Amino acid sequence: MLGSAPRELPQRIGLILVPNFSMIAFTAAVETLRLANRTSGRALYQWSLFSVDGQAVKASNAIELHPEGNLEAANRLGTVAVCSGADVQRFEDKALISWLRRMARRDTDIGALCTGSHLLARAGLLEGYRCTIHWENLAGFVEEFPNIEVSDELFEIDRNRFTCSGGTAAIDLMLNMIARQHGYELAVGVADQFLHERIRDHRDHQRISLPARLGVQHPKLLKVIELMEDNLEEPLSRIRLAAAAGLSTRQLERLFRKYLNRSPARYYLELRLNKARLLLLQTNMSIIDVALACGFVSASHFSKCYRDYFGRTPRKERGLPTDFGPVAAEATAT
Repeated sequence: MLGSAPRELPQRIGLILVPNFSMIAFTAAVETLRLANRTSGRALYQWSLFSVDGQAVKASNAIELHPEGNLEAANRLGTVAVCSGADVQRFEDKALISWLRRMARRDTDIGALCTGSHLLARAGLLEGYRCTIHWENLAGFVEEFPNIEVSDELFEIDRNRFTCSGGTAAIDLMLNMIARQHGYELAVGVADQFLHERIRDHRDHQRISLPARLGVQHPKLLKVIELMEDNLEEPLSRIRLAAAAGLSTRQLERLFRKYLNRSPARYYLELRLNKARLLLLQTNMSIIDVALACGFVSASHFSKCYRDYFGRTPRKERGLPTDFGPVAAEATAT
């Protein structure tokens, strides 16, 4: 189980690189392990890189890494982590899925950095486990894997599965593992080397807080925005939003104009359209299903709003042909 005392030192960890993997998540994990060795003065961890076929893999920043071997070379490792990133939903490789399933049958500790959770879910390895994924992929993940318990937290460690939302959250995942295995004092020493002011735990959320994100401190306005974000599929009326925050509809309008320079209706529409874009890019949901999931009652209305906001139709967003005209095409898209 991840976090329990390692069977041997150094603990050998295999990092499986998938094309377009997140370099920041990868390096954050590796550097934390390196600094644990350096700070302790002992070889606590040893990491190796692998790819499906043993060939070089490019990260999303176009930097290419050369692994030590293919998946079969990682068969004897007790801990492996899939490192992926952008467009993970388009990555198809039956060999990787089959290999992950074989490793799971051996009771291997299996994890994911950034969007790697998507591949573990596709292999059926997250059913009955709590997991996380990068916030930008969260909506698409929930739609594709509705029976998997997924959180918006930095990382999750659930028995012999560990998942990480990406970015610098990989530092905190590894720091928590180090603390469990070799003591909190060592983990703090590693965090100091990073100039990492505190070790975040799994209860920390991924995104910057709403006040910091918007530059707004007004509590009633923030209450309304939280309600909007929680109710994108079935949008709440302006009257209900105002009442929930103890405001009149006129006061609500004034607050949005003053702090966000737009009406509540416009702000709510933008939230729904931005969610729709993520679903279009990250899932295979039909365009009409995306529209319904984001609170639009018709494909034609969704298409018009989307085109007005992003400058292209939902079909063009997906690179689909538009031979039948925008309205008819939206209605028949799959």
